[in-house]
Amino acid sequence: MTGTQEDAFYDFLDSIAEPFTLDDVVSFIRMMEPKQTGRLRLELSSLLGSRKLAFQLDNRRWVSRRGCFESVPFVITPSKMELLNGILIPGHRCIPFANPSLFPQEYRFFWQGRPVPTTTTEGPPEEFYPYYFLFGEEYAPQYVARDNPENEAAFNDSLYEDPPEVTVKTLDMRNIYREVSFVPGDHLVVRTKDWKTGVFELTKVEKDAWTQADIYAWIEAAEGGFEDAFEFLGPGSSTEEQLAYAYWYGGKRMRDIPACSMENFLYEETDRIETVPYGIETRFWYAGKEIPDINHIAGAQLPPDQTAVENILLRRQIPVSEYVIQSYIRDALFRREEDSSAILERIVPPVVLLDDDERKYLLSYIAETYEEFRQFYTFFADQAMGPIRQRVGELHTAVIALYTRLKKSRIDPSVLPTHTYIVLSQIQNHAAAVLEDLDTDESPPPDELEAMDSSLDSMIDTYDDIKELIEDAISTFRRNNLSLVNPEKDNINPWRMVQLSIGGTAAWRRITIPETFQLADLQMIIRSVFNWTGRLNCRFSADKAIRGITSAGVLENRHKIADLCEGGLTELFYEYGNNWTVKIIILPRYDGGEDETLRCVAGAGAAPPEQVEGPLRFRKIVSALERGADKEKQAALEELGPGFKPDFFDLEDCNQALGSIFSVHGGVRSDGIRNGNTGS
Repeated sequence: MTGTQEDAFYDFLDSIAEPFTLDDVVSFIRMMEPKQTGRLRLELSSLLGSRKLAFQLDNRRWVSRRGCFESVPFVITPSKMELLNGILIPGHRCIPFANPSLFPQEYRFFWQGRPVPTTTTEGPPEEFYPYYFLFGEEYAPQYVARDNPENEAAFNDSLYEDPPEVTVKTLDMRNIYREVSFVPGDHLVVRTKDWKTGVFELTKVEKDAWTQADIYAWIEAAEGGFEDAFEFLGPGSSTEEQLAYAYWYGGKRMRDIPACSMENFLYEETDRIETVPYGIETRFWYAGKEIPDINHIAGAQLPPDQTAVENILLRRQIPVSEYVIQSYIRDALFRREEDSSAILERIVPPVVLLDDDERKYLLSYIAETYEEFRQFYTFFADQAMGPIRQRVGELHTAVIALYTRLKKSRIDPSVLPTHTYIVLSQIQNHAAAVLEDLDTDESPPPDELEAMDSSLDSMIDTYDDIKELIEDAISTFRRNNLSLVNPEKDNINPWRMVQLSIGGTAAWRRITIPETFQLADLQMIIRSVFNWTGRLNCRFSADKAIRGITSAGVLENRHKIADLCEGGLTELFYEYGNNWTVKIIILPRYDGGEDETLRCVAGAGAAPPEQVEGPLRFRKIVSALERGADKEKQAALEELGPGFKPDFFDLEDCNQALGSIFSVHGGVRSDGIRNGNTGS
């Protein structure tokens, strides 16, 4: 598919509102460019399926986002802050009913056929972030920054602190709120009038106009829609994609009123769906559950019409487009470097082995492209882009090299930090996207380059953090497995490493324990490292039955770790109260030796206080603590406890807590309390 054909394809999707077939798309594209259409139908089918650009009705027909969402009603419930100030912040409120290529400040709204005027509202950025969370909480600062050039400059002034004040474009609703006597709890029903350009019409519905039974019916449809989307998409490529497919699978009932606003549904009404960490991003997911890890690097989706160069690299698990490769070649021109082998080593690190034919083909492609670009390249015109392109290229190379090292080491993925490959994938995707943007002769505007540079600093920091954790994990893994290849030792002192992670949060710990410990001992460890008192009802459970131990999935505290592993159970759960579930992964056995000790070797994130009512409530309180107004922050601290820091984890403090209950060699101290007898 040529660039012109791809542009025509996206124009078709933006314009079509009725169900369409692949033949309809092919006919439209042929009007734009009649050449090279032999494989077009196959490529379009692959593109629609891989990028989730439209919804499939049946084996032949599709519906575009425009066809699904234009004229469909949805709800916005203005906040008390908005009513007090006579404004409405579009923010994330129109997802997925707006064209995702538009920014919220580009939307236009009408009331009774008249355009709603706009204004600007000033305040600390944390006051505006909650209105952008549906884009992904990690992206809220970027959306606020991109609202206007002044915001972007303010954010770029400091990489690690938010500016004290920003302005955002808002709707001036003062006359409308007065005209219809709008009060807290009243709703705005919104209809998309023009999906492509982002035009919406507003009407009012009073807070008591809908019955609770109707609202419950909508909530049930929404919960089902999200859960079906999770089954079909997994975590998807973005929260926007998840929302679009939730509305699709939620059916006509979800795409009709009476309804909840999406933000009220997710943050107030449902206990089945919540926001969870996904590497360095967030996604919506089943409440109380983690998104499963992957064991490979999942790059950005490549086009179905991959070139030979792209296919060679993809076979070596380097999922990049030719635009990325060309950006590396431009970097070589900036470095004034002509050695094709050196360029290839940055694109394909030496740890990635190519066969002779692949290497010759890539070297030939690089040399030809280099000569083609050199004819028009101007070093001085590249002064702004060159240093950024060089830095992001080095980061991309480092990520691919680290990933390849991990795969060659054949390390058990379960011993790595949580979501290792997801984090590496996200860094690689972001780096590749920047390289694609810099594959150009014309420099982007200075503010865009500055934003790229700032995001690059953040990516490098994240890479350095995950690399350090990976190095520690590899070192521990190798040290613990040395005894497994020593024939003179036969696990005379068998130990295990267990990983504990609290569902729906970023808190996890990795502990070394004797294999002879019972679940009663593990229960004390969990309470110790997460600072829980044990006053809530609790139990251990498993998803599968173990012959001779359990058939119903519930485990008894007297069971030993060794017994569970011999029965094939290496993953179980600790259910603490009605709100918290700790996922437990038991890692491979190793000989602890005489000096091995019970200890925490790694971890991250502060554990939620046990009295907080589950992950959803915890994340809301943490959000208020980090981004709320002063009163909200004070209320959050009262619930979380004074001095609570969501990202805080101290390895030494954790081990001191363990030491207060257990002796260093795994025995229970004389003042320790547990149910059952120690097996050590």
